[in-house]
Amino acid sequence: MSDSFLVAGRLPMSRESFEQWLDAPLPGEPAIANPAAMFTGWYWDGQDAPGNWSAAARGRTVRGWLADRVEAACTGPSGTVLRHRDGALEVYLFDLGYWAPGVQAALLALAAARPSAESLVLFWSETSGSLWKPDGDGWLSALSVDESGARFVAGRDLTATVAGLRPVEAEFFAMAERIAEDEERWDPRTQPEFRTEIPMEYVDDRGVATRGERADE
Repeated sequence: MSDSFLVAGRLPMSRESFEQWLDAPLPGEPAIANPAAMFTGWYWDGQDAPGNWSAAARGRTVRGWLADRVEAACTGPSGTVLRHRDGALEVYLFDLGYWAPGVQAALLALAAARPSAESLVLFWSETSGSLWKPDGDGWLSALSVDESGARFVAGRDLTATVAGLRPVEAEFFAMAERIAEDEERWDPRTQPEFRTEIPMEYVDDRGVATRGERADE
């Protein structure tokens, strides 16, 4: 199994709803109707789902949680693309290694989005950070989210979901390429610790609090 883990979704909503979602608190376990079924029907079928979902929320707002992710991406091996485009929230989250609370926080945040039509949020593992084909065997979970709530589902045709995520996937790779170029220019003699500001450019400019101005603190 790859060391790269991703969560992505495209959820239709108005700009106003997007802004309201950003200021909402990360919900606890009740936001997902069947958390124990996270892996049921997918590659990790039979593996125990993580517990203690409410602890993963940590009393944060969605905006503050995203701000932490973007800040971490400036110095570490993670990535966050977040935008409101063509009437939808688009998000593509990348991390090296499987850290259950981080995945839980991402799924809980998107469970709270309440899109105007049912949408599938995908969780998967892939070395390159790219999407699998719809019928690929690397999918780990699918979370169905609509106006009434969220629940894990299996046996769904992922063709339309994957096609809808291709533009935000391309944006993620554009960010990764720019960061790699920035790292090539890094001189550790003048800057002991590598840091890049490029991840800040791949979130909606009203999407997260700027560094040092987290909205939930």
